[in-house]
Amino acid sequence: MADIAAPVRKPTFFGEPPALGYLAFTEIWERFSYYGMTALLVLYMTQQLFLPGHVEHVTGFAAFRAGVEAVFGKMSTLAFASQVNGLYTGLVYATPLLGGWLADRYIGRRRAVIAGALLMSGGHIAMAFDASFLLALVLLITGCGLLKGNISAQVGALYPEGDAAGRTRGFSIFSMGINVGATAGPLVCGLLAQVYGWHAGFGLAGILMLLGLATYMAGYRTLTETTPAANRAQPHAKIDARQWRTIAALFGVMALSIFHSIAYYQNSNIGLVWINSQVDLNLLGFQVPVPWFNSIDSFISIVFVPPLVWLWRVQARRGGEPNEVVKIATGAYLAAFANLLLVIGCALGTRVNAIFPVTYDIILGIAFLYYWPTMLALVSRAAPPAVKATMMGFVFLTLFLSNTIIGRLGGLYEQMTPLNFWAMHAAIAALGGTLALIVNRPLSRVFNNQE
Repeated sequence: MADIAAPVRKPTFFGEPPALGYLAFTEIWERFSYYGMTALLVLYMTQQLFLPGHVEHVTGFAAFRAGVEAVFGKMSTLAFASQVNGLYTGLVYATPLLGGWLADRYIGRRRAVIAGALLMSGGHIAMAFDASFLLALVLLITGCGLLKGNISAQVGALYPEGDAAGRTRGFSIFSMGINVGATAGPLVCGLLAQVYGWHAGFGLAGILMLLGLATYMAGYRTLTETTPAANRAQPHAKIDARQWRTIAALFGVMALSIFHSIAYYQNSNIGLVWINSQVDLNLLGFQVPVPWFNSIDSFISIVFVPPLVWLWRVQARRGGEPNEVVKIATGAYLAAFANLLLVIGCALGTRVNAIFPVTYDIILGIAFLYYWPTMLALVSRAAPPAVKATMMGFVFLTLFLSNTIIGRLGGLYEQMTPLNFWAMHAAIAALGGTLALIVNRPLSRVFNNQE
């Protein structure tokens, strides 16, 4: 009797395609480096780079400042640092639209990710020197534009079109990598910067980005993609009147999310400046690094996923799970409450207990889960197939607008009391939540009719 060979079991990554493991770990290192650098940026600019003795060494700084102030008006050092930080983080989220277009039409996603990782590595390393600061920002913005959207698209490409459950599992694992990197980056780079100086923290970010590139190259052969020539040859589908109404409704939801984003992302801009100057950071003789606070909301975005999913399931069984627009409104109100906590902390005294910014970031982490993944899921579900990828790109463009506004609002910090500054952000978030509830019924009617 002939032996029957046992079927060969293909290797998997937690039951998912092996390529997912390479993509997830690439994203961990990339987000580690990005958030580690971002947590240092506004503090570095206000405490060293833009001060006399350093700012003179930044190549092209005078022309750059003149150009920015020609658009936004004359600014103090703090206001200018806030605006630069807002423009940088905003452009990081705007360029993936262009990066995705270049990859789809001309160079392919794999080459785009490799080019993006190389540019970002160079940018992080350039941040280690005063003279190359502006070059560093250009390299980081361009590199992130090539890498960010294309590596996410590669995750989706691992699954057949009809495998919605598999794609959800894949993105859940991938998103876990994002939050792990976002949590660890400010902790490690922040401590290194406090002990050995700013440039040590930036240099580590560059090394971590190179590790991300090495990880991606190790899994290069596991990734497949359609050729750019094939993408260019695809016919364009027509959009009917009902789909145009859906697109308009989605743009309305995106506009509402800007209020929440402003109240949320100020925590990595003026929030760090305020903590550095107003919060008691002494913990049993240890001076807590300010960038560490930027790890809290990312960590909460990891640990609160299971209980929040459980809550929504319970609400669904009882027929009361809120729809996407109401969830986005809930997130905005949570962000408003988080900012009100800082108002209370400011009202209690000139030296604020660290429990206030810690709780603020915890609530922001929960608020993030209510609005950002919900909006991505809504666009993925409701957008017409012919423009689904483009609509996802527009979602990230809302972060460009939000961060540009955040930078501008940061310039008001010196003209207001901290109490009034955080009260303004609470009001902005509350306004967004209220507007979302007002337009909930007409927007939901459009989405339901679209189905």
